[in-house]
Amino acid sequence: MLKIITFFVVYLFAWNASAEVLNKDMSRLGKDLTPVGAERKGNGSDIPSWNGGLKQSKSHEAGSFHSNPYFREKPLFSINIKNLEQHKDRLSYGSQQLLKQYPSMEMPVYKSHRSASYPDYVYEGIKNNGSNAKLMKFGAGVENSRISSPFPIPENGLEVLWNHTLRFRGKSVQYVASTVHTNSNGSRAVTVRDYKYYFAFSDPELSTADLNNKIFFLKRKTLAPSRVAGGITLVHETLDQVRSPRKSWIYVPGQRRVRRTPDLNHDTPDGATNSLRTIDQVDMFNGAPTYYDWKLVGKQEMYIPYNSYLLHSPELSIEDITGPVHLNPQNLRYEAHRVWVVEATVRLGLEHRYAKRRYYFDEDSWSIVYAEEYDEDGELWQFSESHLINYYDVPVVFSTLENTYDLKDGSYFVEGIDNDRSSTYDYSKEYSKKQFTTSAVRREAKR
Repeated sequence: MLKIITFFVVYLFAWNASAEVLNKDMSRLGKDLTPVGAERKGNGSDIPSWNGGLKQSKSHEAGSFHSNPYFREKPLFSINIKNLEQHKDRLSYGSQQLLKQYPSMEMPVYKSHRSASYPDYVYEGIKNNGSNAKLMKFGAGVENSRISSPFPIPENGLEVLWNHTLRFRGKSVQYVASTVHTNSNGSRAVTVRDYKYYFAFSDPELSTADLNNKIFFLKRKTLAPSRVAGGITLVHETLDQVRSPRKSWIYVPGQRRVRRTPDLNHDTPDGATNSLRTIDQVDMFNGAPTYYDWKLVGKQEMYIPYNSYLLHSPELSIEDITGPVHLNPQNLRYEAHRVWVVEATVRLGLEHRYAKRRYYFDEDSWSIVYAEEYDEDGELWQFSESHLINYYDVPVVFSTLENTYDLKDGSYFVEGIDNDRSSTYDYSKEYSKKQFTTSAVRREAKR
């Protein structure tokens, strides 16, 4: 009880200290700022100006792999342990530690392309959000916001974080992909799952009442290995998870019933990663931000994973992508871009597996591209990367692969490997809430 009281007293003080909302000039969107709030101009050298990003390809076949629009390009240079000091000012601390711990790791740097683009209704939604959205009490959610990121001109760390959490990821998508957990001895454990998402928050046909505090619905079915095949997880992701925590259910074939799972939030171990990660590390960060104080550090030019179409190639296998201790560098691509940097520190009176975290947000998509997790002694524990591409049939910027390195025990986890499948993310699917009920799970389990 004391822990709960301490939390609310501290949080209320912090909220009151930052509750004043300054006037934001939304007329800048589409002018000196892009429609999502990034700086339109480049840096005059290796970061170009934004000129609309990749155009939508209406001829692209839904579910087919996206060809690399930059396939003719070669790396400008590669960063490794030998030239690390020369480039460290543009590297995250996690990237630096990874290069130091694994001398075989390299970061091939390519010409930068600001390829991020979205449908016009997404841009319109962001502009409306910028004029109307506001943080809920304690920063637990966002009011008056729909479709995509609520704060195109952010003023604090929480606003930047919610831009990632509520960013446009399409309306519906289905794909089959493998996750790979690689131990320090190089052995791999592979699991194949079928994913179905309905991003209700981004569906313009839903009213706020219909949305009913939901961000998205997920149904995930395990296909392999055979000992766990047939298991289904259902998730209803809520916006205000303090008032209404996320709901989740699981179907276990041996039990032949759908049952509610315990609260899946904060530092609950993520069983899908063999507990290497916590639940709130999925999608780099998800869920209620209430365990941390969020500090906006500022903007920075960095080399980040971007236009990662090499990793998206259907010609690659799991063995081509995952090496013994890190991803195969020859399939990676990094570019110079601007990022927002936000640090999170555990609140007084609360506990979490990670005492401090640092996030790097791509300015053109609000996607977290790097995440660093630190232990209570201030030592870097884990480092995650999100390798972005533009699924230009929508268009939408989303990861083609995410990976997390545990720098303490030498293991790492990769998710999103669909290269050996016959198809990739299929955004032509049209889902609705009724397909993400417990009754729907029961029907699917019986088939």
